[in-house]
Amino acid sequence: MSPEDSLSTYLSLANDNSVSKELKQKYNRKAFEIIINQKDDSINKVNLFKIANRYYNMNDWKRYFETSQLILGRSSNSHDTVNTAKAYTYLGDYYVKKSISDSAFYCYYKAEKLYLKLNDNYNIAKTRISKANLRYTENDYFDSEITLFKALRIIKQIKANDLLYQTYNLLGILYNEREEYSKALEFHNKALVSLDDKTIPAEFQSKATSLNNMGYVYLNLKNYRQAKNYFEEGLKQENLFVEKPSLYAMLLDNLAYAKFKLRDTKELPNLFYKALKIRDSLHLTAGVIINKTHLSEYYAFRNDTLKAIQYAQQALAISRSTFRLRSILESLKQMGTVDPKNASKYSKEYILINDRLQKAERKIGEKFSRIEYETDEIKVENTNLEGQNKKLLLFFGAFIILALLLYIINNQKVRQRELLFKQQQQQANAEIYNLLINQQNAIEINSIKEKKRVARELHDGVLGRMFGVRINLDGLNKIKDDSGIELRLNYLTELKNIEQDIREISHNLNREKSELINNFVAIVTNLFEEQKKTFSTKFLAHIDPAIKWDSIDNIIKINLYRILQESLQNCNKYANATKIKVEFRKQNDNLVLKISDDGLGFNTNRAKKGIGLQNIKTRTIECEGTLEIKSKKDEGTSITIIIPIKETQKTIA
Repeated sequence: MSPEDSLSTYLSLANDNSVSKELKQKYNRKAFEIIINQKDDSINKVNLFKIANRYYNMNDWKRYFETSQLILGRSSNSHDTVNTAKAYTYLGDYYVKKSISDSAFYCYYKAEKLYLKLNDNYNIAKTRISKANLRYTENDYFDSEITLFKALRIIKQIKANDLLYQTYNLLGILYNEREEYSKALEFHNKALVSLDDKTIPAEFQSKATSLNNMGYVYLNLKNYRQAKNYFEEGLKQENLFVEKPSLYAMLLDNLAYAKFKLRDTKELPNLFYKALKIRDSLHLTAGVIINKTHLSEYYAFRNDTLKAIQYAQQALAISRSTFRLRSILESLKQMGTVDPKNASKYSKEYILINDRLQKAERKIGEKFSRIEYETDEIKVENTNLEGQNKKLLLFFGAFIILALLLYIINNQKVRQRELLFKQQQQQANAEIYNLLINQQNAIEINSIKEKKRVARELHDGVLGRMFGVRINLDGLNKIKDDSGIELRLNYLTELKNIEQDIREISHNLNREKSELINNFVAIVTNLFEEQKKTFSTKFLAHIDPAIKWDSIDNIIKINLYRILQESLQNCNKYANATKIKVEFRKQNDNLVLKISDDGLGFNTNRAKKGIGLQNIKTRTIECEGTLEIKSKKDEGTSITIIIPIKETQKTIA
């Protein structure tokens, strides 16, 4: 037998449902061993896709994934766009089965872009339906709806009824979830109509699917009689149990539930148990959970509390083991109903899981959006319209150039206004600083006058009188009484000490303290004192005495003072701090200002650039310095400004 005949035989046997899964896997591997040694061409890739399809049908996801990856690698290396796109859709299907939604979405998105490049409208629509399905699964209903209508526009051009059915059916399901029941019924009816041309294989059981979906809408509308009719009609479809046993079980369970709601218990609970048995044998976990929840409701109605709780607990346990948050929520709701003693416990858990679910849904929706907008392969969908749009593009190009010129001219005007404003601001700052200097000078002059007055009073008044007392006491020394002499000598010594102390006080008061020589230090000190008086926050400040303020440009002093004001204002208004620390220090040839607090802090990457922080940054740049802001939530904030010290003349007299 030739390799081609062997390959055909192995592929046929690997797809034969009468053969065991183990044998099918064996035949598929043998087929793969033949294909892998053949020349890498288009026929080779077609055969590899057949291998992948058979692994998919066997639920052998590991080998299905490996084969799809191999096809993708080979197709990409040979620049085979058609098969690269197809391989991406296969990988997308794999990630859907594994519930890895973001990776599935990425693969479908990559496939869509390649199909757009190929103008393959059928596959463009197909990948969009896959994307919409993903969005629906993650409860991103709005974007799912938009994606489906994008697919629908293409489908109506190419008249692909299989895709038309899928789109209408999914729209019906989506609107049912959004409780827009009239729209849901409208699209399910359209889906049924699209089946009339027999283009969709009967074994897909699409009609039974639509009948079930329509019955489910009527269940939600509480029109149980109409729902029952649709479920019964669905179950009448030929070969349904053989071709779609999972759908058959779903219709059975839904029919049983509709009958239960109509209080038609003639075939109950047998219908529930029949559906459960099928689902259990097929390992349909989600269906088993729904079935057990329905049985719990049924037995609660029959006042069989023990069985009601038993089935609700089983549904909850399975839900938790599969981490299906929505199933857990439904099971918890049922547990709260049948076990009212513990209802508060289930209610608390329900709220927690519901919050988790909402966060997870928002997160996956954001991931889908990032995948779409961050992929570097975004291209124009309709490249065949380029010729028709050239004139329009030229017009827009001219418009953009004109708009750009206007923007540049306007920007120049704005910059000129900003420059003028800065000059005016600098002049205003200088005037304000001069006023502060003059005010401080006046305070210090008055202080010095007062000190001199006190010094004169001490020197001319107190010292004169003390001197007279000493002379009188000295005269008493002529008395020869030994005890009197000793006593008088002690008084004289004490008076000399007092005289010396008063002289030192006089000299100190007449001397200007070094801390007040510099006006800037005094102004900053006043600001600190005002902070301490006004706010209860613990305030610590230190000014390095090694800093020679007279050698520092007054423009820098103005900016430092304004930065201090702005920073303290931010601490007082927003930080909710218990301690604020300000430090001026000299570090090599640099002047360092550090302001820190133990307040609330903020995320420096996400914080809005408010006018306060912008002013601090601008003033630091004007001083040719560097600004560092460190902050974390609940860990406080520190602002460090480093300014190089230059020996310059003061710019303000």
